[in-house]
Amino acid sequence: METKQLEEFSGATQREARRQWEVLKRGTVDMLPEDEFLWKLHDSVEHHRPLRVKQGFDPTSPDIHLGHTVGIRKLKQFQDLGHTIVLIVGDYTALVGDPSGRSATRPTLSYDDIMQNAETYQEQFFKILDRESTEVCFNGDWFKKMEFRQTIELASHFTIARLLERDDFAKRMRNNTPISMHELFYPLMQGYDSVAIRADVEIGATEQTFNLLAGRTIQEAYGQPPQVILTMPILVGLDGEKKMSKSLGNYVAIDDPPREIFGRVMSIPDKLIYSYYELATEVPESELADIRQQLESSKVNPMEIKKRLGELLVDMYHSPGEGKAAREEFERVFSRRELPDEMPALGPNELRQLELDPKAIYLVRLIAGAGLAKSNGEARKLIESGAVSLNGEKITDSSFEFALETDVVLKVGKRRFLKLTPA
Repeated sequence: METKQLEEFSGATQREARRQWEVLKRGTVDMLPEDEFLWKLHDSVEHHRPLRVKQGFDPTSPDIHLGHTVGIRKLKQFQDLGHTIVLIVGDYTALVGDPSGRSATRPTLSYDDIMQNAETYQEQFFKILDRESTEVCFNGDWFKKMEFRQTIELASHFTIARLLERDDFAKRMRNNTPISMHELFYPLMQGYDSVAIRADVEIGATEQTFNLLAGRTIQEAYGQPPQVILTMPILVGLDGEKKMSKSLGNYVAIDDPPREIFGRVMSIPDKLIYSYYELATEVPESELADIRQQLESSKVNPMEIKKRLGELLVDMYHSPGEGKAAREEFERVFSRRELPDEMPALGPNELRQLELDPKAIYLVRLIAGAGLAKSNGEARKLIESGAVSLNGEKITDSSFEFALETDVVLKVGKRRFLKLTPA
């Protein structure tokens, strides 16, 4: 393809491309190659041709969490600048499982589970992106049609030696941890997604760098201009150590109720407050500098800054003002030890539907049956660990039973409440 030198573009084109570049570089780790990206922006402005900007998501769980939004909000910046966003829902790559950052082969999901998760993903994407200006593609649309001869052709464009160069595989080789053959196909499949939708730019977390670069190789092999890649930082989860992940339980889902989002944000270690502001919000640079200064001051209580963060994140994914309400409830329940204004309630009829006798309620089955724990086993562990109370009295006997004679408030963990009424 014939290219035009950057200095040949008009002054107006250069200024607009540079403006977009300044907006888009905020929060990125790498733009690879940076000069190619700047040229693509110039060409896009000069010819009024929006860039096709891609990010893929494997629906391995039903929730989009704050870690996902780091990239999605970058897509929104591209969208606001007039570029075309293409979301790849990886119904077929999810069958393989991305080996990036993994020390073992991912467990295989059923296709039905993947598609159920995909439905919720599509709803949650548009809490951030504009639905009308976004293309959503399922990579099964092209992989289902691919003949085995075409699969062989795709595989011919990469060597085993290069695949094994990736850090995840190299570590597993050194540790004698098995690598399944199907895992080797993952970067090739992700790369072919870029061919299928003719991507100009692909966004991903830093751990995705190998896969993103593979996309450039695959595009060139199929006669397309190679995409440029933008890598984004990884948001550390609530544990303060590992990346935010549904499977690790250290996540904040954007579809959670306001009180759940706020409560989870309150549990992040103080050392993560600044990075959450930087990576998970749209706080301007000047305010970020002020937040950093406050966090470094011994005169400022980090909890106050964290509460502002919780309010902000709730308002981003719910109606304005719900963040303030969630904060007030948190302070009422946890600071002043009061009960929340609203909590689910069960009476005798609902208890019988759960096959519980109101005269002899088995606490383990109540907790599991009411959805406050995933199973009887988890309910027992919660009780034995001291995480369960009735009317403020801690219960540690997992065989505990009680009769429903007056109103009872069951508390499980820090934020789950259930009210039982005898009539």
